[in-house]
Formats: sequence, structure tokens, C-alpha cells
Amino acid sequence: MSFESGRTLVRRSSSWALLTLCASLLGCGSSGAEPGGGAGGSSAGGAGAQGGSSTTTAGSGGGGANAAAGTAGASGSVSSGGGGGSSSTGGGGSGASFGGGGSGGSPDAAGAPVIENDRFWRDTAGNPIYSQGGGVLQVGDTFYWYGVKYGGAVTYAAKPVGKNGDTSFQGITTYSSKDLVHWKLEATDKPANTGGWFGRLGVAYHASTKKYVLAAQGGGGLYFATSDRPSGGFVYDHVQTNLPGIVNGSTGDQTIFQDEDGQAYLISSSSMGRSNRYVSPLRATDFLAAEEAWFVYKGGGREGNCLFKQAGTYYHCSSDLHGWNTSQTYCVSATSLKGPWSAEFVLAGTEADYSHVTQTGFFIQVQGTEQSLVIFAGDRWADFAGNGLGYNQWMPLSVEGGKPRFHSLSAWSLDAKKGTWSVAPTNNWTLNPTFEADRVSVTVPVGWQATQGANSKDARTGNWAWQLATAGSLSQAAEGLPNGTYTLSVWAKSTAEGGKLSMEEHGGAAATKPIPAGNGWTEVKLQGVAVTTGRAVLSVTSGGAAVTVDDFSLVAD
Repeated sequence: MSFESGRTLVRRSSSWALLTLCASLLGCGSSGAEPGGGAGGSSAGGAGAQGGSSTTTAGSGGGGANAAAGTAGASGSVSSGGGGGSSSTGGGGSGASFGGGGSGGSPDAAGAPVIENDRFWRDTAGNPIYSQGGGVLQVGDTFYWYGVKYGGAVTYAAKPVGKNGDTSFQGITTYSSKDLVHWKLEATDKPANTGGWFGRLGVAYHASTKKYVLAAQGGGGLYFATSDRPSGGFVYDHVQTNLPGIVNGSTGDQTIFQDEDGQAYLISSSSMGRSNRYVSPLRATDFLAAEEAWFVYKGGGREGNCLFKQAGTYYHCSSDLHGWNTSQTYCVSATSLKGPWSAEFVLAGTEADYSHVTQTGFFIQVQGTEQSLVIFAGDRWADFAGNGLGYNQWMPLSVEGGKPRFHSLSAWSLDAKKGTWSVAPTNNWTLNPTFEADRVSVTVPVGWQATQGANSKDARTGNWAWQLATAGSLSQAAEGLPNGTYTLSVWAKSTAEGGKLSMEEHGGAAATKPIPAGNGWTEVKLQGVAVTTGRAVLSVTSGGAAVTVDDFSLVAD
């Protein structure tokens, strides 16, 4: 993953954030357009490697910034991307945009590592990260990330086309990190008696028994395993087959939340409809049983149940019953886990692209030296839904008017020690740019305005593209842009000439680019468009042709 340095204060979605700018003299590697890899950035000590342009291999990553001589990253596959350049101080470039980004070097003193969404993540050894339906536990200055590796995840990451139903359990993965960006694989455990479906797990530390207790769905109930260390080695303990106080005695979805006083809780919905939500204390003596549940809320069916605490308020959150697909995030709040709980509301910022094309997975609580931060760790079940690239999409939450707000970002920098974050210069400012938030065919895509159009299965990536009829239009207002110059691009194909890509209301004359006629996908770009108003309206009009578009991008130059 890349890094950046230098700071400019910007406003996005009515909140202030620090936008970190990457100066050319620091030599950040760029992301490559599919199918080629990104070009390596130059550095004070030497030039980075140039990205490849083959149709089967992603380019190598760039050299490290301020490095004596940054080392080129390894080439990757079309699905996984090239590795970032390594150095003692600088970050490397990303791989091909069709696949996952390469891993980067460490940040320099002025920057912070970048979380890059919409791609498959890799660990510090360069291997794909497989962690779905899990949670993160902090032990001292180290974060441990627990999740499940599924057979279908391996298949889809290697070739991200279509979807599969292979939910076979391949192991519990444990990764460790100091910064929540660079992850080392510690263990892949296969404890006994996991049964058929296994997932939706979490880990809590019990101070008296000195055990790390894992609770999951598995073995026909609530599955418990323990380890003497946070880095894995989990051993089966038992399965609790009846959960007191929960309708039907079992959970729909679940996670683990451990409060500041050390007490751990099972956060869940009921099975068979999932209309009831609960908080169940884990037995105080050892965390090896769920005790009588506290009722939270009854309403529409919800899944992906998880909880976070922000500014003294608890938020019990979940997603729509959309199967493996995505939705906006629903929450109820209370100042005590026993309630009373508020009416249900939509987490602000999740409605425009359905939580950055994810379901609620879990939340990460970061207690920094400067401030506390909550990270929304969304699960994109792309292996089973076929809805895009990458399984893990992490977003920062801020507080606005006393309420949490979700920030949908493709790239953002994080200083886990300070608890601070900023929008990365490589962020794509369009929402739902690939139309994957739309799990079914619609006439207006989520986050867009549209006339005379519909989703199309003739997609360049993922499940969906957008097809405009001969008098169709598609537009989106990008708000909170830092002033500067931008490149707007889209992949398109058109039955005839007449269509155009436009960028308006940016503080200058409308910028337009014709969409050429052709049966194959062509990237259409508007480059160097100056934004002076903090916003811009992006649009495509068909102009008498039938135009299909996919994979929008609006990135600062």
C-alpha cells in the first residue's frame, strides 16, 4: 500500500477531514489501469520500477519514497496485482486496478499507511488475506484480526468472475498488525467439531483464566474454542446448543463485543427471520457460555449484527436480509447495553452506495493518543455474490452533531497510534462507481440520478454495468472535493457516436469528452479539470446512441 505526506484541510460530506497530498518529489507509485500495473514513483534515492502492460500480469510496484534505492515489488496476477516496492522508509505503488493492490512499504515520518479498498488485500508475505466474518482484538500495541477462510474465497480471488457457493471451512485465520494496515499471518487453525457452516466469529480475552476465547457459529450452535495466546492455536472447547432468552434458541448472525470494563457480549439477531436483536453477556467466570439475552429491538429482518461504542453511546447495527449482497446500515442506540434503545435509523453515509458495497461485518475501536476512532469493517461477500473486488472494506466513522457518520472511501490514511485519519489523494470520489450496490436490476442506480436506463449484465467487472437508452442520462454530484485538478474517467461502449462524458458545476466551463462508437470497452477520460467550488457534477448522456458504462473514477491529479 502506498503512503503520502503533506496535509491540506478539506471538507467532505459536511465533515472536516485531513487530505494528505503526495508530493512528486517523494516518489509514490501509482495505481495501474487494467490490465497494466502501476508505474513506480521516483524517489530521492532512485527511480521506482515501471509497471507492466501485459494482459495477464500486473505491473511491479514503485520504489520507496526517500529510500536509498527502493526495491521493485513482485509482479502479480490479473486478480491480485503487483506488490508494492519495499524500502525502509517509503511506500510502493499499487498493482493492476482489475485485481488487488500490491502491498506497500512503511510510511515515512510525515505520512501514514493507506487503507486501499476495492481490491484484494495481501499480507506482509505477499499472500492473499483470507478473513471473512470475524473481528479485531487489540492486545497491547498489537491488533489481532480473526476470521474465516472459505474455499470459495480462494477460487474467486484467483479469478474474480461470477460467483460460487463453496462455503467449505478452510480454517480460522489469525493476522497481526501494529498499524491496522500491514498484516502478518500468524496461524490458520482447524479445531475439532466445526460441523457444516462455520463463521461469524469473535475473540475476547478473559483476564482471570488468561484465555483468549473464540465464539462462533459452528457445530450446530454457539461454538467455543480457546487459546493461551492471541496469535492463534485455538482448541475446541464445546458447543452451546441453546441460547437463553433468544427466540428459537440460536442466532441468525453474530459478533463479539468486549466493553471497556473487560466484560464480553454476544451481539446477535434471532434465527428464523432474524427480526429480534439481542445482547447476551458471556459468562463472567470464563466467557465460555452465553447467558440470558437482553432484548434490544424487534423489526424488519436484519443480519450482520455488530456493535460499537462512540462518545458514551452504544450502537447496535445490522444490514438488510439481502443474502450475500449489500445494504445500507441500520442502527439503534442506547447509553446502556440494557437499554432503553432508540428507534431504528440508517447510519448516515451508508445510503448512497450501500455501505461501500458491503454488509456490516464488525467495528474496530481505536484508542489513539490524540483521539478515539471507530472503523467500520464491512464484509463484501464477493466470493458468493460476485459483486466486485476485495472481501474487506474498512471505512472511518466520524461524529457529527453527536451522531456517527460513515465515510465511503476507496483510499484513506490511518495513524492507529494517534487515532487520526485522512482522505488519501488516490481516493475515488464517485459513489457506487461500478453499480455493484444494486443487487437487482433497477431503473435508477444507488447514489445516481438517471433517466431512460437500467442495469445491464454486460459488465466490464463484477455483476453490473449501466446501460443508457438513446435519450438516456446518468449523473452524480460529487461533494466535498478539495479544490484542485481532477481526472474523471469511465469505461464505455456505444452503438453509435453522440454520447459524451461531462463534468460540470466545478467552478469553470463544462468539460466534455465524446464517447466513441464501438463494441468493445474503451476508457474515456477528462483530464486536468480544475475544481474551485468543492463539488462537481459528473454525467453521461447518450445523445442518440445506446451507451453502456462501468467503473467510474474521479481522482485528484
